[in-house]
Amino acid sequence: MAHELNIENGKASMMYVGQKPWHGLGTELDKPATAAEAIKAAQLDWEVVKQPLFAIGGSIALSVPDKFAVVPQYKWGKADCPVFGIVGEDYTPLQNREAFAFFDDIVGQGEAIYHTAGALGKGERVWILAKLPDDIQVVGGDIAEKFLLLSNSHDGESSVQVKFTPIRVVCQNTLTMALSHGPTIRVVHGRDMHERLKYAEKALGLIKSRFEDIEKSFKGMATVKMTKERVAEYVNLVFPNPPDLDNEKARKRAERDRAQAWHFFEKGRGNQEKGVKETLWAAYNGVTEYVDHYRIKSGGERRLQSIWFGNGYHIKARAFKIAEDHITMWQN
Repeated sequence: MAHELNIENGKASMMYVGQKPWHGLGTELDKPATAAEAIKAAQLDWEVVKQPLFAIGGSIALSVPDKFAVVPQYKWGKADCPVFGIVGEDYTPLQNREAFAFFDDIVGQGEAIYHTAGALGKGERVWILAKLPDDIQVVGGDIAEKFLLLSNSHDGESSVQVKFTPIRVVCQNTLTMALSHGPTIRVVHGRDMHERLKYAEKALGLIKSRFEDIEKSFKGMATVKMTKERVAEYVNLVFPNPPDLDNEKARKRAERDRAQAWHFFEKGRGNQEKGVKETLWAAYNGVTEYVDHYRIKSGGERRLQSIWFGNGYHIKARAFKIAEDHITMWQN
């Protein structure tokens, strides 16, 4: 997995609206973009192609049956042309423009909904963050905006994924739900990929209605009062000790994670507000704020990769599932 933004001609392949990213790179827009605007601003208006693979030894060149290199078409034939991945005959690329069009079909063509888009590595992973209408009002003025995150990989190793990613306005935490709750759709890059994407669109329509369930869970968390014993249990479940307790480094990392999650439960942005303070909602957001903004101290691109696609994503998914499972248990 790449950890850095793609840089082309000295510019990062990224566009964003609003808050400047950690790394300060990319093209800033003063308002949400349409698909065409976002593709241009993020420098994603290019396609990938499959090129036959050859094995070369001395003066002999042999074709490798049913194996292809995925490369950006505009760089093919140049010395700095990257190879995104090695794929088989059935692999079907999803072009960047097609990924944006997929969102347009869901929300409305020409709608200015795109808040962030970009590419990691040499361009092998592309992401798009699009805002859906309406917001979730958890308690008082504590608002979570509804976003969809689409990620598409050109490396042949990852499927097309669409995730629900609500963002808490007060602190810009990305509130990731557990996979078992159904917020992720995956489509493999096979010959029938485009046909399967049509079914994914229908599935998205159904899953969008599950935002009502997500809102219910968020509000339920805000009704649960946390004691010291409950906070301790929650952070221990989210950040358990490693199986090998003799691994001192991993054990200390878990201890530090638990201490930091407790700190942000008490001191996190928005967690002192009426209706939020000392609730399970504050405990869940203590985890998300720590993971999103502090757990990885260096490398903005590495942090972005983690909180959306890597270890940070899985921690937050676990935190949501544990909190959701304890709502009824702890309401009395």
